Amino acid sequence: MFRLVRMAVLVGIGFGIWYFFTHFRVLGLEGLRVQPRSQAATSEAGTSPRPSAQPLGKKTIRIAAANFGPLDQAKLGKKPVLGHFVHILRQFDIIALQDIQARDRSLVVQLLEQANAGGRHYDFAVAPEVGREAATRQYNAFVFDEDTIEIDRRTVAWVSNRDNQFAHPPLVAAFRARGPGLREAFTFTLINVQTSSERTSEELALLANVFRAVRDDGRNEDDVILLGTLGTDEEHLGSLALLPNACCAIAATPTTTRGIRAADNILFDRRATCEYAHRSGVLDLSREYNLSAREAAEIAEHLPVWAEFSVYEGGHPGQVASR
Repeated sequence: MFRLVRMAVLVGIGFGIWYFFTHFRVLGLEGLRVQPRSQAATSEAGTSPRPSAQPLGKKTIRIAAANFGPLDQAKLGKKPVLGHFVHILRQFDIIALQDIQARDRSLVVQLLEQANAGGRHYDFAVAPEVGREAATRQYNAFVFDEDTIEIDRRTVAWVSNRDNQFAHPPLVAAFRARGPGLREAFTFTLINVQTSSERTSEELALLANVFRAVRDDGRNEDDVILLGTLGTDEEHLGSLALLPNACCAIAATPTTTRGIRAADNILFDRRATCEYAHRSGVLDLSREYNLSAREAAEIAEHLPVWAEFSVYEGGHPGQVASR
């Protein structure tokens, strides 16, 4: 009888050990915690929210604009070019892409599959209308690192373009830097633009109205950043330059591969967006990848432009900018 009881106990203990290690895993060596394996699988598959902690020592984020146009399947099919695209994306926390030419979102998905191949967690946002029409479309997109940036997808939309005033309607979305607490984290709205080469001055005047409308849309977000292909340098922005405290991150620097003109920039209100870290630049593809002018032009006619911002609202921990 005693042997039967002892055997039953041992069997029960063995079953318990098997069940525990089959359904749970132990995390960490200090401060041990138990996580269900089903939850772990969900996390590893990327379906749970990204962790909110910034990488150790990361106090700023880099926001960029890149016109790789025409960014189409033919260009992505060139492995060296695709490799350069991936390397460029991985240098920034969020990138506003212009001149994507595809029928749907699959091209951006393909690009991010390569960008995430090394364990990164980039995601993207486009207007909800992309992919609904059968004809090839040209559109903008936001690509962002989920480890450092979160997006409010309710805000992703094209600017209203009822009268076809824009050849390429700007794309708008709101974001927040990960890491600081919700009340301390830098929040901002991006306006992703690509002006028409045939109607640059007219569209620049319209963009000034777009900037005001986004700033005054009722969400009380004063950090509005307009970025992308403006078609001209900072000295010839027309109505955009007349916005109060207008500041361009890129000045007196060519932004085209051939180095003959400035066409891309990042613009914001210098007083409202005090999170600007006063660091910005143009990514010179020829120098970065040791390419000839012809080889660089295969990647893009435009050079990526970028600016750095604090992850903290107001620019410093514990300092929340007044709205």
